[in-house]
Amino acid sequence: MAEWLSDPWQYEFMQRALWAGLLVSIAGAVVGAFVVVKGLAFMSDAVAHSSLAGAAVAFVTGGGSLAINIGAVIAAVMTAVSVSTLSRTARLREDTAIGLLFAAFFGFAILLISRSRSFALDLNSFIVGNILGVTTEDLWLMGALTVIVLALTLFFYRELLFTSYDPVMAAASGVPVTLVHMGLLTLVALAAVIAFRLVGVVLVMAMLVAPAATAGLLVRRMPMIMLIGTGVGVLSTVVGLYSSFYFDVAAGPAIVMTAIVAFVLAYLLSGRGLAIPRRLATAVSG
Repeated sequence: MAEWLSDPWQYEFMQRALWAGLLVSIAGAVVGAFVVVKGLAFMSDAVAHSSLAGAAVAFVTGGGSLAINIGAVIAAVMTAVSVSTLSRTARLREDTAIGLLFAAFFGFAILLISRSRSFALDLNSFIVGNILGVTTEDLWLMGALTVIVLALTLFFYRELLFTSYDPVMAAASGVPVTLVHMGLLTLVALAAVIAFRLVGVVLVMAMLVAPAATAGLLVRRMPMIMLIGTGVGVLSTVVGLYSSFYFDVAAGPAIVMTAIVAFVLAYLLSGRGLAIPRRLATAVSG
C-alpha cells in the first residue's frame, strides 16, 4: 500500500505536476470565490479561451514554454479590460461583450495554430492541458502569478467583497465600483492563465468554479470558502494525478471530474444542498 501511494512521486514530472496543481488550487479558490458570488463563470470561460490567442502567437513565432505563458497572460488581461471597457462605453451588456471577444480571440487562435504541421496535436495540448509536461519555468511563472493574485486580493479585499455583494451600496459609499470590477476581471484572467497549463482552456472554468462552489455549500464566510475551496482543489489534484498515473487517463480531465464529484457529494450531503441524511432521519423519525 505504501509503495502504491509513493510510487508516482518518484518521478520529477509528477512532482512538478503536483506543485502546479497546488498553485492552481490556491489561485483558483481565492478568485473562484468571487466568481461564484458575482456570477462570472462565463467570464472565466471566455478569458481562458481568449488567452489561447496570446499563447498561439508565441507558439507560431517559435516561442518556448515561458513565452507561451506570457502571451496567454497578455491576451487574458486584454480580454478582461476590453470586456469592462466595451460594456461601459459601447453600452453593451457584459455577456454580449464577453461573447464577442470570446469568439474573436478564440477564432484568431485556431487560425494561427492551424498553420502548424502538427495542428491536431498542438491544439489538443492547449484545449485539454498538459499538466504532466509542466516545466520548471512554467512553475516559476505560475508561482509569480499566484503571488500577484493573492497580494492584490488581500490588498483590495474589502472593496472586492463590498462590490461583489452590494455594488449599489458600494458606489454610494464612494467605492470606485467600475475600477474594482475591472480589477476583479483581471484577477479572473490571471487565475485562468495559471490553470491554463493544468487543464487546458476548455476546463479552466471548472477549476475556478467547482472548488469554490463546493465550499459555498459548506460554509458562508468568504475566507472559509477560499480556504475550503483550496482544500478541494488540492484533493482533486492529488486524486486526479493518481488516476492518471495508474489508470492511464488524461490528468487534467481527471482532476476536473474529481472536483465535480466533490461538488455533487457536498450538494447531496450538506444542509444547503439536498441534505439526504437529514431528510432520511426526518422520514424515519416521522
